[in-house]
Amino acid sequence: MSYTAKAILFDLGDTLLDFGRVDLNALFDQGGKLAYEYLQGLDIELPHFAEYARKHLWAIRLRAAWSFLTSREFHSRDLMRKVCGRLGIELDDAQLDEVSWLWYKPLHHQATVEEGLAEMLQGFLDEGLKLGIISNTFVPGEVLDRHLEEEGLLRFFDVRVYSCDIGRRKPARRIFRVALARIGTEAPETIFVGDSPRPDIRGGNRMGMTSVLKDPDGEYDQRSACNPNHRIRSILELREIVARYRTPA
Repeated sequence: MSYTAKAILFDLGDTLLDFGRVDLNALFDQGGKLAYEYLQGLDIELPHFAEYARKHLWAIRLRAAWSFLTSREFHSRDLMRKVCGRLGIELDDAQLDEVSWLWYKPLHHQATVEEGLAEMLQGFLDEGLKLGIISNTFVPGEVLDRHLEEEGLLRFFDVRVYSCDIGRRKPARRIFRVALARIGTEAPETIFVGDSPRPDIRGGNRMGMTSVLKDPDGEYDQRSACNPNHRIRSILELREIVARYRTPA
């Protein structure tokens, strides 16, 4: 007996974790203050908070713009190490990880998870499906893993591919190839679920995956959005779609 779908790969932000509409400037300021207070507790000589926050903000903005234009990714821990060095702040890896978490923490508090998601994921595992994540992010993987752990989701995903570790962003083929190699399936045996037409749907389609667009508000025109194979409003609708690809051939 043969089955089509052997694995499901998910985008992270606004696919598994829902952030909704956020004020990124306000969250950046809140995270900066948390990080700054942590550094004060280490008795490190610091510049004024305004300078500390401004240096980090412009460094992130410039590198994020570069990433968007080139599909190449940077790692915020490396960038933070450079910015802190210019400010005379020397931190070890553990301290950098904690500072990275504190910068991210206000966004973490914005996140929600659909009720029933964990049960659906466990059902997929019980059926023998492999589950993984591919995320475009400059945030360190350790930070995102910590968030997933706090939401009770980390245990479902042995494969987690973060663009900051690969150096390429979706829709680049390289990051999808890495994920497929790690999860151990071919593209036609794999379903990819994401909320962004270009990086997620276009990227999954050209790899030959079955693509699913999560579009809660019906934001994307039915005739565009890079032509996903399926559309869903709620992540829980994925059960019905996956069932179609688990029917004996």
